[in-house]
Order: sequence, then structure tokens, then C-alpha cells
Amino acid sequence: MSPRPIATATISFGLVSIPCQLFSSAENSQKVRFNFLSPSGTRVKQQYVDAQTGDPVERRELVKGYQFARDKYVTFTPEELKALEARATQAIEIVEFVPVDQVERAYIGKTYYLGAGKGGDKAYRLLGAAMKKTGWAALAKYAARGKQYLVLVRPVGDHLVLEQLHYAHEVRDITGVPAGEAELQDAELQLAVQLIEQIASDEFDPGKYEDEVGQRVLEAIEKKVADGAEIEAPAEEEPTAQVIDLMAALRASVERSGSAEEKSGEQRATGS
Repeated sequence: MSPRPIATATISFGLVSIPCQLFSSAENSQKVRFNFLSPSGTRVKQQYVDAQTGDPVERRELVKGYQFARDKYVTFTPEELKALEARATQAIEIVEFVPVDQVERAYIGKTYYLGAGKGGDKAYRLLGAAMKKTGWAALAKYAARGKQYLVLVRPVGDHLVLEQLHYAHEVRDITGVPAGEAELQDAELQLAVQLIEQIASDEFDPGKYEDEVGQRVLEAIEKKVADGAEIEAPAEEEPTAQVIDLMAALRASVERSGSAEEKSGEQRATGS
């Protein structure tokens, strides 16, 4: 089934306008959703309650407010809130180009695919080819759903991808995170590099991995529906002792990885 666009947009590149379509780059992988039930087994629903009186409040009676001091709020009407929203122009306005490898991954939020819109094929391909040739990506402003977003447009193969970025004030400074103060020995580093190279792959293949927990939950639910079998937690493994000798642990890891790699090679050779 062909993907369906979730929105339309126009990339503004100098005096060039490129009609585009936005597509979701992923789908929610959460296959299992649990509902809250009452002791009698029927669904329950959430209810808004006045924090002072405890009286229920209907959703249609709710008013939005901003807390500017302790227990002090300024309220806004729907019309006022609408006036505060960014005008949804659906324009992706490119403001500058930056080296694609200079954008820290911490800034990247949601990712969307950009498809060429009607009449925009050549301009779409030209922008992508130019960015691939220069190694740069486009920083742009994008107004949609009442908000203004900072986005990065970059090429992926023959396509363009739009990545929603966090603003600078939203990203925490990593310098405050402990990084350790231990000194590294050359022999330790060499063993660590050897271990990495043994289990490294030349390319990323996400198809090799599955949501094992999600699959196990689905199987348990199906069994419980079929025969009402009670779900039991697996026996907990005994905690392993803390590793003190880093070199010994690295050597053992390298040897185990090498043995596993040799065994895998033998199996491929014999076709087993």
C-alpha cells in the first residue's frame, strides 16, 4: 500500500518554490494497549475535578489559563489563543545552509519524509542533488498546527527528509553530565577497539532486530484469551559480581566474540 501524505508544504529556496508532501517516517510500534477497568470489568473514564471543591467539571466548561505566580492564573478565551498561534502558511522557509554533520543528534526530534508535490519534480531533485554535492543541509522555519518549528531538510538517496529540531533553549548542556576522570591505558584501548571491530557491521540493518518484549506480551495475551492461563514472571537471574579487572574482562570478551564469529563462519560454510 502506498504511503499517504499527512500534509502538504512548499519549500521556499531563494525565489524557487518547491511543492512537497509530508509523510510519517515511522508508525507507532506499540501493538499492545491496556485499558483501565473497574472491579466489575467495565471500562472507566477520566473526569475533571475542581481541585478546591472536588466537584466534577464538564469538558465544555473548561477554561485555559497560564500560571504566572503561585495559585495565580491569567485566563484566555479561545479567540485570544487563536490569535496567539502562528499563521499556518505551510511554507518551509530555508534561512541558511549548514554542514549536515554539524547538527548534534540531541537537537533532532521527529522525522518526516518529504515527497515531491505536483509540478515540483525537477526543483525537488535539484535541491537534493545540490545538497548532496555540497554536503550541506538546509535549516528552515516551518509554521504548522499553530506553532513555528525549526527544521532541517537533508537529502537521503534521491529523497528529502525533514527533521524537526529542538530550539537551543530546549536542549540541555551535556557538560554538566559526569564523564568520569579515569586515565586510559593504551593496552585497554587497543582491546576495546579490537572488540568493537569484531562485532561491527559495515551497514545498519534494522531488519535484524525485533521487539522481543512486545512479541512476548502478545503471545501471553493470546494464550490468556485462549485458556485463561495465569502469566508467571520468569525466574530472576542471580546478579553477577562486579568486574574489577577491566583488562581481564576485555580479553574474555574478545575471545568469546572471536569464538562466536568462528562458529558462525563454520555454520555458513557447511550451510547448517
